[in-house]
Amino acid sequence: MIIWLAIIVGTVTCYLFKLAGLSIPERLLDNPRIRRIAALLPVALLAALTAIQTVATGSRLVIDARLAGVAAGAVALLLRAPFLVVVAVAAGTAALIRLL
Repeated sequence: MIIWLAIIVGTVTCYLFKLAGLSIPERLLDNPRIRRIAALLPVALLAALTAIQTVATGSRLVIDARLAGVAAGAVALLLRAPFLVVVAVAAGTAALIRLL
């Protein structure tokens, strides 16, 4: 019963947040600063999620093959490799390190 209550409360909360976002007046969204923040916010959130998933397991910090894979992918990006190559380099590096 408590689980269903949590699901319902979470669903209603998400809906209200979405409704609040849609209710913002257009004149506030035309502000250049707000547009710039809105454009950069997904990038910041994705970077934070990537960082957490790279160096954390549960509530512990862990340095393992994932970090080496991300580092190899970053090097491939700096060398202007295509996206699929970056992913392959990162996955291959992590796989090789785990194999060793």
